[in-house]
Amino acid sequence: MIRILHIAAKDLKEEFRTKQMLNSMVLFSLLVIVVFSITFAPILGSSQDVAMVAPGVLWIAFIFAGSIGLSRSFVAELENGCLEGLKLCPISRSAIYTGKMVANLVLMLLVEIITVPLFAIMFNYSITGFFWLGIIIFLGTVGFVCVGTLLSALTVNTRTREILLPVLLLPLLLPALIPAVMATGSILMGASYGDITQELRLLLVYDIVFFLVAQLVFEYVIQD
Repeated sequence: MIRILHIAAKDLKEEFRTKQMLNSMVLFSLLVIVVFSITFAPILGSSQDVAMVAPGVLWIAFIFAGSIGLSRSFVAELENGCLEGLKLCPISRSAIYTGKMVANLVLMLLVEIITVPLFAIMFNYSITGFFWLGIIIFLGTVGFVCVGTLLSALTVNTRTREILLPVLLLPLLLPALIPAVMATGSILMGASYGDITQELRLLLVYDIVFFLVAQLVFEYVIQD
């Protein structure tokens, strides 16, 4: 566990020093929110109409902003020759994956913490059900990061990694994205926990399954 935290802390320290990925992710997310707020300007006065489009707008911002960060997750290690050093360290390959995943998760959550209030301001919308909305976003983000970190390692040695990563990621993400969007919409429309139980279970199962699968196959993904 300590080694996992050391790897995550290394990545986060490097990112907070330069803020290259974080700034890009936040700016892209802000751009998505602004474009959609202009597009849906005629309905901004209706809370019900905004609640209907909000899940799609938020998750589009999350997914595409997150793809920018994930595409660079292993690139820095490759450019500096650190990936070989990590593989030579006396730690399991799964610890490298988990540390990278934790770092990516922290960055994604920071972007989402900034994006949700921006959405509320730009769409003139008062968000309710913050607790369950936060649970939904967290579970959806964990699944996104589990799969995205693995695919980032898989595509790091390809020339077209920035294009290839979303192409591979989005189809695998659909089983988590659909219940996340549905649950987000239900909560924003005033639903209770009982109305989103099935979606939460699907998200939890997706997270567990793909985390365990990624732990098993990561060793083979980063082999020479």
